[in-house]
Amino acid sequence: MKIKKIAAAFLASALLGTLSMGSAFAYESCYKSKWGPNDQAGAINNITQENILAAAKLIKQGKSMRMAIETSSKTPAYPPRSYSVTIVKPGQDYGQTLGNTKTVYHDDILNTWVGIGTQLDGLGHIGIDNVFYNCTPGIEITGISGLKKFGIETVPAVATRAVILDMTGLMGKDIVPEGTAFNQPEIEAALKRQGNMKINKGDIVIFYTGWHKLLGVDDKKNGSVEPGLGVQGARYLASLGVAMIGSDTWALEVIPFENEGQVFHVHQILLAEHGVFILENVVAEQAVKDKVYEGMITVGPHRTTGSVQAIVNPTFVY
Repeated sequence: MKIKKIAAAFLASALLGTLSMGSAFAYESCYKSKWGPNDQAGAINNITQENILAAAKLIKQGKSMRMAIETSSKTPAYPPRSYSVTIVKPGQDYGQTLGNTKTVYHDDILNTWVGIGTQLDGLGHIGIDNVFYNCTPGIEITGISGLKKFGIETVPAVATRAVILDMTGLMGKDIVPEGTAFNQPEIEAALKRQGNMKINKGDIVIFYTGWHKLLGVDDKKNGSVEPGLGVQGARYLASLGVAMIGSDTWALEVIPFENEGQVFHVHQILLAEHGVFILENVVAEQAVKDKVYEGMITVGPHRTTGSVQAIVNPTFVY
C-alpha cells in the first residue's frame, strides 16, 4: 500500500514538473509586445488620430450598415455555448401598476455565453501552452469571477478604416466552399480585383465569404466547417499592422485546418503572438452589393469587467 502511495506521489510530482517545464518553454519562446510589458490594447495601438480622420473622409454616400447577425437561442454556436433570455415584470404581479400613472415595464435577464453571435475575441481568449499575449502566463490572468488581465473592459473605443475583401467575387462563388484558405496570394488577388487597394497600418480587414447565408438553412454545416484565413495569411496581415480581422464565419480561420493537429492556430498567431483582435460573424453583404470595399468602421464592445469576449454590433459607414 505504501509503495503504491509513493509511486503515485512520484508520478504526480513528475507530471507537475513536466507541465511546469512545458509552460516555462512556452514562456521563453513567447512574443513580447512592442508597446511595453503593461500593454493590453495589442494591435489597436496601431490606430492613430490620422487613421480616424482618414477613415472619416471615406464617408461618401452617407450610409450606415450594421454588421451583426441576430443573436438568439437558435444561433449556431461553438459547443457548449448557448443563449437564453427571460423577460420579467418586477412588482407587477396580477396586473399591478406603479404610481398614479399606472406605469408598467419589462426587464430582461440574459443568460448567455458571450462567445456567440457577432463577437469580438479579446486577448485573453486564446493562448499557447498556457501563455497568452505579451508573454503573460495564464495563472496571472485566469480568474473564475473574471479575467485579471485582458478583460473586455480594457478594449479602447475603435474607429478606423475597414477594408472589405469580397472573396465570393474573387472565387466566383455565391458561398465560398469550406476548407478554402485565404493566404497572401488570395488576399492580394482580392485587393487587385477591387481596384488595386492597399491595406494600411491600423485598418480592420473583413472577409466576405457568403457563409452567413447558411444561417437557418444549414446550421450544422455553418457551425462545423468554413472557408477562412490561413496560417500564412494571418502572419501576412499581422505584419501589415492591422488592428482587427473579421469574417462572416463563426471562427474566422479556415476549417478543416490546413494542418491536422494545429487547432485554432490562426487564433494563436493573431491573439497570442501579435495582439490582433478577432471579429466573428461580421456580415458585410450590403456594402458588397453596393461595391463599396472601404469605409469607416466603429467597434464598441460592452465594458463588462473581466469578460473574455463581447457580443458586438460593428457599424460600417460609407
